Amino acid sequence: MLRKWLLIAIEMVVMINMATAQESPVLLFPDGAPGETTSLIEKADTDGGQTGGKSVLRISNVGEPTITVYYPHDSLVCGTAMIVCPGGGYNILAYDLEGDEICEWLNSLGITAVLLKYRVPRRGGREKHEAPLQDVQRAIGYVRANADMLGVDKRRIGVMGFSAGAHLSATVSNNFENRTYPVVDDADKVSCRPDFCLLVYPAYLDADNFEIVPELTVTSETPPTMLIQTEDDKSYINSSLFYYYALKEAGVPAWMHLYSEGGHGYGLRETGAAVNKWPERAEDWFREIRIIE
Repeated sequence: MLRKWLLIAIEMVVMINMATAQESPVLLFPDGAPGETTSLIEKADTDGGQTGGKSVLRISNVGEPTITVYYPHDSLVCGTAMIVCPGGGYNILAYDLEGDEICEWLNSLGITAVLLKYRVPRRGGREKHEAPLQDVQRAIGYVRANADMLGVDKRRIGVMGFSAGAHLSATVSNNFENRTYPVVDDADKVSCRPDFCLLVYPAYLDADNFEIVPELTVTSETPPTMLIQTEDDKSYINSSLFYYYALKEAGVPAWMHLYSEGGHGYGLRETGAAVNKWPERAEDWFREIRIIE
C-alpha cells in the first residue's frame, strides 16, 4: 500500500513539473552532432503498447541530442546528479517510462536528474552505440564542467539506464579515457567517467562463454555498479550475469538483485511482480555508497 501511494505521489509531481522541466533542453552539440549528414524529423507516438496499464511515449528520429535537467525541491537537494538513459533497442527511446518518470523518482530522493535524449535509430555503417556513446560522453562532461551552475558535486555524477540505455551506461563506464568525437569546448576537457552506474534490465552486454562484448573493457577503474535483473528475462539475463562476473573479477564494487519474475521493460510502473520493488533496493545502494543521506 505504501508503494502504491508513493507511485501516485510521483505521478502527481510528474504532471506538475513535466512542462517546466522540458521547456529548456540543452543542445549537446550546438554546431551539429558529429557524423550526422542528414536532417531527421523527430517523431513521438504512444502506439507501442502499454506497461502497467499506461501507454509508453516513444521518441524516434533523434538527430540533435539534448539533455533536460530535472531539479529536486530545494529542501531535498543532496548534490548528486544522475544521467538517465532510456532504452528502446537503439531504435526508439521509451521517453516517459524510462525517462521522465525515473527523473521524478530521483528528484524525490534529492538527486538532480539529467535526462539524455541520445541519437536513434541506429546509424547505417556505424556500431549501434557509436553515436549514443558520443552523446553520453558529452552529457557527463557538460554536467561536470557546469557542476557549480547546476548545484551538484562534480565527484558525484552517475549514469543509469534501461535495456539499451543500460548498455550505453555500461559502455561509457568503460570508455572514458578519450572522447570519441572532436573536442567542442571546455566540457570535453574534463573527465566523462561516471562515479557510479545503475543498470536496470541491461541488454547487449554478453558474448559467449561468460565473456562480455568487446566495447566493455572492465578494469579496476570501472565505476561501482548495481544491476537489476529477473530470471525470466530470457533474452538478456546473461547480460547481467556475465557483466557482474567481469566486475567481480576486476575488483569493482558490484551489487546485483536477481528476481525470479518480472520480464523486461517495467520501468517504475506496477506490474504485479516483486521486481517492482527495485527502487527501494536502489535507494539502499545509494545510501551505502553515500550519494544520498
